[in-house]
Amino acid sequence: MAVVGIDLGALHSKIGVARHRGIDIIVNEVSNRATPSLVSFGPKQRAIGEAAKTLETSNFRNTIGSLKRLIGRTFSDPEIQEFEKKFTNVNLVDVGGTVGIQVQYLGEQRTFSITQVLGMYLGKLRDIAANELKTGVTDVVITVPGWFTDTQRRAVLDAAQIAGLNVLRLINDTTAVALGYGITKSDLPEAENPRHVVFVDVGHSSTSCAVVAFSKGQLTVKAAAYDRHSGGRDIDYALVRHFAAEFKEKYKIDVLSSPKATFRLAAGCDKVKKVLSANAEAPLNVESIMNDIDAASRLTRDEYEGLISGVLDRIPGPMQQALTESGLTLDQIDAIELIGGGTRIPAVRAKIQSVFEGKTLSTTLNQDEAAARGATFACAMLSPVFRVREFSMTDIASYSVKVQWERQQDDQDDDTELIVFPKGNNVPSTKVLTFYRKNAFDIEAQYADPATLPGGINPWIARFTAKQVGPDEKGDFTCIKLKTRLNQHGVVSFEQAYVEEIEEKEEAMQVDGEAEAPKKKVIKRKKDVPFVWGSTSLDTAILEKFKEQEAQMHAADKLVMDTEDRKNALEEYVYDTRGRLDERYAPYVKAQEKETLLAALSQAEDWLYTEEGEDATKSAYVERLDALKKLGDPITFRFREAEERSKVVSQLRETINNYMSQASSGEERFAHIDEKDKQSIVEKCATIQKWLEDQIARQSERPKDVDPVLTSAEVLKRKDEIIYFATPILTRPKPKPPKVEGTETPKSGTETPNAQQQQPTPEGAKKDEGPSEMDVD
Repeated sequence: MAVVGIDLGALHSKIGVARHRGIDIIVNEVSNRATPSLVSFGPKQRAIGEAAKTLETSNFRNTIGSLKRLIGRTFSDPEIQEFEKKFTNVNLVDVGGTVGIQVQYLGEQRTFSITQVLGMYLGKLRDIAANELKTGVTDVVITVPGWFTDTQRRAVLDAAQIAGLNVLRLINDTTAVALGYGITKSDLPEAENPRHVVFVDVGHSSTSCAVVAFSKGQLTVKAAAYDRHSGGRDIDYALVRHFAAEFKEKYKIDVLSSPKATFRLAAGCDKVKKVLSANAEAPLNVESIMNDIDAASRLTRDEYEGLISGVLDRIPGPMQQALTESGLTLDQIDAIELIGGGTRIPAVRAKIQSVFEGKTLSTTLNQDEAAARGATFACAMLSPVFRVREFSMTDIASYSVKVQWERQQDDQDDDTELIVFPKGNNVPSTKVLTFYRKNAFDIEAQYADPATLPGGINPWIARFTAKQVGPDEKGDFTCIKLKTRLNQHGVVSFEQAYVEEIEEKEEAMQVDGEAEAPKKKVIKRKKDVPFVWGSTSLDTAILEKFKEQEAQMHAADKLVMDTEDRKNALEEYVYDTRGRLDERYAPYVKAQEKETLLAALSQAEDWLYTEEGEDATKSAYVERLDALKKLGDPITFRFREAEERSKVVSQLRETINNYMSQASSGEERFAHIDEKDKQSIVEKCATIQKWLEDQIARQSERPKDVDPVLTSAEVLKRKDEIIYFATPILTRPKPKPPKVEGTETPKSGTETPNAQQQQPTPEGAKKDEGPSEMDVD
């Protein structure tokens, strides 16, 4: 079973795998530890991850990123319209009530929901992990922002199912970081005096802060807070707008009107940002930004910090909120750990320091990979394959969840709603609710405070309907228990509805032969109440349809890549072989062979650059390559044989000499081997040696452009023949010495036979067998 943790990022994602030596963050197909969170749609196939990154500029209208920011949102969501649209060039549309994309794919206009697109991306991460582990990957733990709602979390779970993944747990990213931090600590205090650590994550698109209490074998999240619009991309965007305005005045160009120019400028701004993290001033140079203009500028750190002041001012908010909600004072905080690329910016660190005055900011964790490591630890803890140090996690809910219902007839209760899981409630958690009903009834789960939710997310979570409910035997209300759960993913579910049936039995008791008054025994039974419930998760039929579509697209992508690989192989063979025919292969090819092969290579080359060869099937490329190899293989065979021959001949000669010298030597270790057997080895070696010399002589008379009579395979076969013949003879064990009559074998290595026992028994004498009856005549 593979153990995989995925840190799902807005800009890129990391994959962790558990091995017996620990946690590794693995690399993708181009040896990068971070895979861009991008999916690009083309005329022949999809490009995902690194391949999509190379197309981001040239195919920007069909390349989508920021998947984590779009998942589980509606098209009309104010945050989508106000914030996300400016970070994407794909046409966003409404797909079944959720945000989706409209792209050109396989030569036609196609529409996909973001859930489908995230499923495509997770499938790519699955393949990267499977390639590294050399086994199939199904069970994973995925990080999500702590501010994700039930709808967003369910959408991630649906996307994982589309990718064929089984999510063991959705873990909040700051909680994953805390787990990776705590599980490796061997000096954690007892529960009475926990160590309090604040984790601050300034990422690409948001800022998160969590206050966590650590004690031996456990962590407890005390509080967590977030700002969804203060991250690295917001800093980049502020720089892009500044330089776009400058270039409009300086070069009379409108950079923001051209997505390609904006991409080039954004890449330059990212470099400026990184340079200013360590220097007081940074240059900006963007070649051919648009209209063949090479744009240039400079920026000082003071100017830079002034431009991003709006983003910087938002940074302290989540830290102050988390500290307040934790109920801790600054003196009770033992450490502040920084993660996320944004914390490398001096101005950002200064803002964080302003909240925690007098405290040292620590960077003991890997700022980019801490969440992926924590997610992998969480997966290992849930896996039967690994034994991980016992360590428990107690996370908390970011939003209050309530249930509400309509008052039924004859219901004397004025309440119509109840907060079941308040903000800060432990995750996971189970509650049993009690309802008194005479008829079937409905319950809806919603977020209690919609104003705290991201953007325009619908506060509705789920709807529960109890069926076949009636009055009890006396005509009164039936007491129905409803078990509801905030599970390990942070989503609400209804797990059981039942009626408790109570039966009293009288049992007679007897003590010392005298009967006592019977005692009553109460027996409780649970009788299930049929119910149905629905949430924002995809319907099973739709999910199966999306899984089937994804499987078809994945197979089509693989076929395209395999076809391209075979096309490249054919092209490579044409150019390599043509060049070598006049160089290394020249002595090994006849004139007629060369002429025939060159003609075939030219024909294949001409075909490759025709319309038919440019877009042929995989089998067509394979067929043409096989035809060329049929002509070229005899030539390459002669060349390789000539290259290998001297090496394998030396190996055979060394083997012959080695075994002949051993069989002919008078060494003590071979003294027990029969001379006839030794002689058979010598004869075997001599026979093969003669064969070798004869073949070498024949080969030396043969032209290089003729197939060899002495092949390396035949030489190696004779080498193995000697080894398999001689080795069993020369490694034959010495025979055990014969047992001499009249002696006893010592019972142990520490016992020594006495002198009398060591005397040989005279021939014909009876062995002393101990006391026995004496014969009397």
